Amino acid sequence: MKTPDAESRQLTNAAAADVSLITAECFGDTQPTFQGEGPSCGVPALFIRLSRCNLTCGWCDTKYTWDWHEFDPRKESTRQPVANLVAWALASAVELVVVTGGEPLLQQPALIPLVRGLLDGGKRVEFETNGTVAPDRALLVDGVRFNVSPKLSNSGVAKDRRIRPSALDAFAASGRAVFKFVTRTVAELDEIEALADQYGLAPVYVMPEGTTPERLVATTRLLADAVASRGWILTQRLHVLAFAETRGR
Repeated sequence: MKTPDAESRQLTNAAAADVSLITAECFGDTQPTFQGEGPSCGVPALFIRLSRCNLTCGWCDTKYTWDWHEFDPRKESTRQPVANLVAWALASAVELVVVTGGEPLLQQPALIPLVRGLLDGGKRVEFETNGTVAPDRALLVDGVRFNVSPKLSNSGVAKDRRIRPSALDAFAASGRAVFKFVTRTVAELDEIEALADQYGLAPVYVMPEGTTPERLVATTRLLADAVASRGWILTQRLHVLAFAETRGR
């Protein structure tokens, strides 16, 4: 007789076999790396980077997931069965799996069997999301966290596209999210404060913008005192400091 857990795993495997995700890259297995941002900064991690995004941030460092004027989607993305992605992650001893993009929640239905398979295999999961798509209740479970990065005006994206109140309300109410803002100037901290107050966003992480170590150090020094004075958390982009612009690290 099958146990309930065995039956659950069988259903998860069956669901995973029937769905796929448009994927840009997976890394962190053969060449180890770590989560570079947010609460798990510095923790060894595997990355599943999904393709496609609903925003067009000017400073984006993963434009190969959405900018088809500059990149060819046929070369930059493949459709991967969820079962294959789960098997890939479970073959590694690394506990943390970061699902990022692009905007991963655009493919949310297929994320549910992915997350179930990863959790059943003993992994924990972090999503990197821009906060414009509300999370499905099936993803609001133990072992799953959301690093929500609402975009500021510095992104160059219209506010009605980058700020979706219902989605931010859902993340704030979930108890499973932190809110991480890509920031260039001290003046932008007022914009962050206004959003945090309006939508009850906490805890607040401020992440200096920079795609080179030199730029990142300069922005960090510019922001550090002002962030500390507001009682917020200053986070880094350790992958930029460690690996510069190397893709897949």
